[in-house]
Amino acid sequence: MKNNRRDFIKYSGIAATALVGAALPRLVVADDVNTRPFNAIKSSQGFNMHGYAAPKIDKVRIGYIGLGSRGSEAVPRILNIEGVEVRALCDIKPKQVELAKETLKGTSNNPVLYSGNDHEWKKLCERSDIDLVYICTPWNWHAQMAIYAMEHGKHVAVEVPAAQTIDECWQMVETSEKTKLHCVMLENECYDFFELLTLNMARQGFFGEIIHGEGAYIHNIGRSLFDPVQRPGLWRLDENAHRNGNLYPTHGLGPICQIMNINCGDKMDFLTSVSTNDFTLHDTAIELAAKDTSYSKYVDKHFRGNMNTSIIRTTKGRTIMLQHDISSPRPKSSRYLISGTKATIQCDAGPARISTSHEGWVSPEIFAQIEAKYTLPFVSKVGELAKKVGGHGGMDFLTDWRLIDCLRNGLPVDHDVYDAALWSSIVPLSEWSVANGSKPIEVPDFTRGAWQSNKPFDIS
Repeated sequence: MKNNRRDFIKYSGIAATALVGAALPRLVVADDVNTRPFNAIKSSQGFNMHGYAAPKIDKVRIGYIGLGSRGSEAVPRILNIEGVEVRALCDIKPKQVELAKETLKGTSNNPVLYSGNDHEWKKLCERSDIDLVYICTPWNWHAQMAIYAMEHGKHVAVEVPAAQTIDECWQMVETSEKTKLHCVMLENECYDFFELLTLNMARQGFFGEIIHGEGAYIHNIGRSLFDPVQRPGLWRLDENAHRNGNLYPTHGLGPICQIMNINCGDKMDFLTSVSTNDFTLHDTAIELAAKDTSYSKYVDKHFRGNMNTSIIRTTKGRTIMLQHDISSPRPKSSRYLISGTKATIQCDAGPARISTSHEGWVSPEIFAQIEAKYTLPFVSKVGELAKKVGGHGGMDFLTDWRLIDCLRNGLPVDHDVYDAALWSSIVPLSEWSVANGSKPIEVPDFTRGAWQSNKPFDIS
C-alpha cells in the first residue's frame, strides 16, 4: 500500500496541477487497487461495435461453458426458443455435463461433451460448428473465456460481471472490435418486466429529463458463501475475502444505464465509493473454523465491508447510487429508482410505484393504465411464455430470447461490449476508491468518444 499511496500522490498531483480551478480533481483509472495513468491503457477506437448488425444466423448453434446453478438452468431454457441448437456442453465436473445432457433428452440436440480439466473449454471454443459461446463459470474465468471465444470466431454471452479488472475490460473491447463479434453480458435485470416498462416510459418522455437513478444488490447470502455444497469450491467466498468494494453492481446499474443512455448520449464521469467495516463474515469464519479446520485459512482474511455505497456522476450531470450488501440480515431488495423532472418511479421490496407530483404515489388503477400503455411490443409477444418458462420470474428467458432474436435477424444487440466493460469496471474502480479514502476516480470511456454520436438501441 506504500507504493500505491506514493503513486496516488504522484498522479493526483499531476491532475491537480493540470486542472487548477476545476470543480473536482480528475484522478487516474485503477486496475484493482493499483493506480496508473489512464492514457497508458488505450488511445483510439478500432471498429465501433455500438449499433453493429452482425450477419444473420438462421440457426444459432450454442456451446455452454459452466453447468452449475446458472448454466444448468440455461440449457433447458433455450429449448423454448426457435432457431437454436445446443452443440456442446462443458464443465470441469463430468457429472454436471451428464446432468445437463439429460435435460436435452427427447430433443434433436446431441451435444459433444467436454469435462475433466480446467482447459477443456478451449476445445469447445475451437470448434467450427458453434456460433455462440454461453459462459456461466466463476467470475475469474469470464473475461479470458470470452476473449478466447471471440478470437476463435464466436459471439459471446457471458454471465455477470464480464470482467474483474480494467485490463480485462479493455481486452474484451479490443477483441470484439477486432473480430466484429458480439460480447454480450447476460444482465437479466435489464429484461425484468418492470425495468423494461420503465425503459419505454423514459424513451417516450414520461419522466422528462432524467436526474438520478438508484440500484442495489441487497441479498442476505452471507452464510451460504461458506457452504461447500451450495457454493462448490467456495470461489465466491474467496472473492469476498480479499476484495473490498461493490463486487456485484450490474443488476442495479444496467437498467439505469439504459434509461440514461450511457455510452450513447451520456457517459460516466467519475465514481466515489465507501464501505462499512465487516461486521459478520469474519465472525462466521471464526465460528466455523472452531468446528472445522478447513475454514482456518479464512480467519486471517480481511473481508469486504457489509455495505458498500458507490456514487457515479455522469458528464451531463446526472447521478447514480449503487449499493451492495449480501451479509446483513436485511430483506432482499433491488432498490430500483428513477427520478426525472416530470415523474419518479420506484420498486423495492414492495410493489412498484409511480409519482408525477410531490403529493404522493398514483393509484393502482392509474398505474395499471400506465403499464398497459407502455408495455413493449416484444414483451407483449413473449411475456406470457417467459413467465411460464421462468428464470427469475421470466427475465432470464427474455434475456435469452432477445439475444437469439438479434443474432437470427441480424439486429444490433441491446447491450454491446462497451456496456459489458463499463458495468463490470465498477468493481475494480470501487475497490480503488475504498482503498484510497473514498477519493473520486475517473471512469474510463470504453467508447473512446463515440458515446457522443452513438444512438440509443431500438428495443421495440
